[in-house]
Amino acid sequence: MKKKVLLAGATGYLGGYIAEELIASEYPVRLIVRDKHKVKVSSEQAEVIEAEVTRPETLKGLCDGVDVVISSVGITRQRDHLTYMDVDYQANVNLIDEAKRSGVKKFIYVSVLNGRKLRNLKMCDAKEKLVDYLIASGLDYCIIRPNGFFSDMGDFLSMAKGGRVYLFGDGHYRLNPIHGADLSKVCVNAINSQEKEINVGGPDLLTQNEIATLALKACGKKIHILHIPDSIRRASLLLLRTFTSSKTYGPLEFFLTTMMMEMEAPQYGTHHLADFFNQKTSKL
Repeated sequence: MKKKVLLAGATGYLGGYIAEELIASEYPVRLIVRDKHKVKVSSEQAEVIEAEVTRPETLKGLCDGVDVVISSVGITRQRDHLTYMDVDYQANVNLIDEAKRSGVKKFIYVSVLNGRKLRNLKMCDAKEKLVDYLIASGLDYCIIRPNGFFSDMGDFLSMAKGGRVYLFGDGHYRLNPIHGADLSKVCVNAINSQEKEINVGGPDLLTQNEIATLALKACGKKIHILHIPDSIRRASLLLLRTFTSSKTYGPLEFFLTTMMMEMEAPQYGTHHLADFFNQKTSKL
């Protein structure tokens, strides 16, 4: 008999793919969402319940009868006066506490690649505090650590549309972003896996220069890549942290930091970044 799974974050980019993969794999599924109207699957396929993960009183009883909780809850850009600590940390703490009360056997949490090395960043510090809490909770767990998503590569396309891509340094740092559909399979496979942490990226390990080239080609532009001295990146980080709030600098801080480090993860999946870029530009 298949384990019953509760998924939190089902209306997000990754959560939507996880919901579809769970249903395709014939797991009994309960989705908790803020707005039922944003759920892409039908009520016949999954039990859908509205709740606010930031308000623990709305979660009472939602884990009853559930074997495994999967959470992709987190924010990229802060909104609604909520911070990374409010959502990435506290909301997931609320879920973990409710899971323990209900006798859930396992909690699967989607964090970020190299999160421990990046704890000096607001976004990653909240996620890693949650990882610490989960490990200490006594629940069986699995931490999924993906590289960047394909959707995060939109900045390359945005620049490419203008005919040039700007990179810090020499552009030789490598990364292998992953498509949400591929990552969803990793998350669902973790239900029956014994692994405690899974680092994962897409099938294509590319330098930033190669990603810029793919984006420019997808936009039908000549290859024009401008390399900006790293001193400008460091100065930009200092200015952002000094003169803006975490609501503004959080995503930029993460982007500017990871662009100057290797973000290589074990390669997985069948979706390729070049195809993703071409699909995006064909819709323009």
